[in-house]
Amino acid sequence: MKNTDILNNQEKYERGRIKHHRMVLLARTLILAGFLLLWEGLVRMGYVDSFFFSSPSQVMLCFIGMIKDFSFFTNTGITLLETIASFLLVLAISLLTATLLWHSPKCSEILEPYLVVLNSLPKSALAPLFIVWLGTGINTIIVAGISVAVFGSVINLYTGFRQVDNEKIKLIYTLGGSKRDAFCKVVLPGSVPTILSNMKVNIGLALVGVIIGEFLAARRGLGYLIIYGSQVFKLNMVITSILILCAIAMGLYQLIQMLEHFCSDKF
Repeated sequence: MKNTDILNNQEKYERGRIKHHRMVLLARTLILAGFLLLWEGLVRMGYVDSFFFSSPSQVMLCFIGMIKDFSFFTNTGITLLETIASFLLVLAISLLTATLLWHSPKCSEILEPYLVVLNSLPKSALAPLFIVWLGTGINTIIVAGISVAVFGSVINLYTGFRQVDNEKIKLIYTLGGSKRDAFCKVVLPGSVPTILSNMKVNIGLALVGVIIGEFLAARRGLGYLIIYGSQVFKLNMVITSILILCAIAMGLYQLIQMLEHFCSDKF
């Protein structure tokens, strides 16, 4: 095959991939626009009660009001800060713990049942204990965010470490390498896809944990606005806060997906 034919095929492939992404983006936009139009239309025709379900126009007015009185920036910033702090701590704790478990098979054999049990616990049941132990404030909320994600993250990372090609590890040992060399040169690089996939899950779980914490122990944040709005029947505020949470979750997920694409090119 000539070089020109290869280049032409590559150009066709790139054009096809770009066209595919554009079609996916267009389909997503149309679905969202159709849902919003249907929602607004049902409210205006009286089939849906706007008091209970609000409407896109009322949500937009509420959002504009939140921007004008700066409550959007204050509450969204607090929730975002707590979520990022919880996520980074989950990543650090789970990587360190999974590394220790991989390094000591005996330790992992002893602790694995406890990790499974702790991961199975309903984390909302632990939140009142966190309030008693830590009081109300940002520390309690961050710990609540960590508790939702950390145990499952440790289990997934440890499982990923164990699934790395054992023949490569044996080769390191044969060449005189230590267990540290095997981990740094084989296990950790080979587990990058698992780590990134785990991060995509954990960012959502950290946000869920933070909101649970804000429900119980906050005076600021989107979780607090949801609870406050439901108590005083300001359902426009509740739905607006929920939609802001959806936007935050989508944005954080996209950032990690960009990191995943970057790492896939490097590795």
